[in-house]
Parts: sequence; structure tokens; C-alpha cells
Amino acid sequence: MLENILQQIINGISLGSIYALIALGYTMVYGILRLINFAHGDIYMLGAFIGFFALGSWDMPFAIGLIVAMLLTAIIGILVEKLAYKPLRNAPRISLLITAIGVSFLLENIMVLLVGATPRAFPQKIPTEVYLIGNIIVTNKQIIILSVSIFLMLFLQFVVNKTKIGRAMRAVSQDKEMAQMLGVNIDNVISFTFALGSALAAAGGVLVGMYFNKIEPYMGIMPGLKAFVAAVLGGIGIIPGAMLGGFIMGIAEVLVSAFISSTIRDAIAFIILIVILLVKPTGILGKYMREKV
Repeated sequence: MLENILQQIINGISLGSIYALIALGYTMVYGILRLINFAHGDIYMLGAFIGFFALGSWDMPFAIGLIVAMLLTAIIGILVEKLAYKPLRNAPRISLLITAIGVSFLLENIMVLLVGATPRAFPQKIPTEVYLIGNIIVTNKQIIILSVSIFLMLFLQFVVNKTKIGRAMRAVSQDKEMAQMLGVNIDNVISFTFALGSALAAAGGVLVGMYFNKIEPYMGIMPGLKAFVAAVLGGIGIIPGAMLGGFIMGIAEVLVSAFISSTIRDAIAFIILIVILLVKPTGILGKYMREKV
């Protein structure tokens, strides 16, 4: 029983690291613009498809394909911000929220038009290898997912805490008008935030494609919602909170699926959301407001 629980926790950490990567985009955009970008799950989907073409049609090695997917998706994230959100920057928040939902549907339907709605097998550049630790199974793909995710999270922390643009992001997050008066270019900060969040989501999309071997234009809907719940769970606007929330979500989903029923694996995300809103609406790390971006 204990080995089975440990096995499911390992599986949950792999899944949770993907949710964490997506949740970081939600939390950064919310920290800067106070916008819940519901199109972020579809940015994750676009990253997966760019990775699909980079690894398959363009025959790139996995690492190069991953970087290309992140760079191209970052550009798409900037374009989405410039075209859809920037014109409404001074509009009521409800307008931005409705626009985000509209962008989500637009991206999904564009991809259906371009590639069709049929799921596609993701190019498997890395053969699966299985390692045994006692009776616990760990695959090389789980190790890659966790390693890439932790590296990107540490890189994000470095950017936010140690670089000039990171200081600007924190300043805009705390007081946008004051930051502008002190010479911070708000437009550049917002564009960089969208680019960074989109690149992380793209990495999540490519890793999911590699792990589950299937992508399709609607693949961003449920993971996007779960990542949003993860961001709220950890404390939306707080980067460490998004990471923590992602891992909790992944582990909870896998444990529920393994020991209760796989039919409610998706429902657990929303049960957690309701509970956290009732018990601690600011999220687990919500009290650390000075760290948000």
C-alpha cells in the first residue's frame, strides 16, 4: 500500500509540474494586469503544436524543438497582448475578462481550421526507459519533465528577483502609476510578462505531448482551468504559490484517480477551488503580498 501511494505521488509530481508551469503564466499576468487570462490554456496548446511541428516536420532534436516552441509561443503571447488586451487596458476588468474568453475560443477554432480536430500522435524523439526503485517505477520522461520544470521555475525566480526587468515587474505589480512615474516602461514590462508566461506554458505543452503522446486543439481547456485553480490555491499573483499549487493539484488528482475514482479526477480541482475560497480566499501563501509580481 505504501509503495502504491509513493508511486502515485511520483506520478502526481510529474503532472503537477506541468500545472505549475501553466499556473505561472496565470499568476504573472494577474500580478501585473489583474487580468485572469483564460486564453492561457490555449497558449499552452499552441506551444504543444509548435513543438509537434518542430520535432516532427522540421525534425529538430528534442531540446532544440522545445526552445523553438517556447520562443515562437512567446511571440504569439506578445501579439495576443498587443492586439487583444492592450486596446482595453483602461477598460473595466469585465471587458478584459470577456475578451480573454473570446481569444480562447478564437485560438481553438483557428487551430481546428488549420490542423483539424482529430488528435495527433506527438513525435517521440526520446524513447521511454523504465527504472525500478524497489517496486516503484520511474521513467526517464518523468525525470525529464521534473528536471525541465524545476530548471524553468528557478530561471523564472532568477529573472524576477535578480534582473532589471524583474525589478520592473515587481514595481509594476505593487504600484503601476508610481512605477511609471519612476521611468518604468509599462508596455515593455507587460509584453515581457506575456512572453515569459507563454514560453513557460509552451514548455508545459511540449512536455505533455512527450509524456501522453497525444495533442489536439482543445487540449488546453481542462489543464488551463486546473492551472488557474492551482494559481488560486497557492495565492494568485504569487510565483512560489503557483508552483506549490501546481504540485498539490497534480498529486491530488492522481491520488483521487488511483484510490477513489478516475471519473472525479477533474472534479477534484473544482472541489479544491471551492474549499480554498471558503477557508482561505487569498490562497496558501496569500499573506506574502510583497513577493507577488
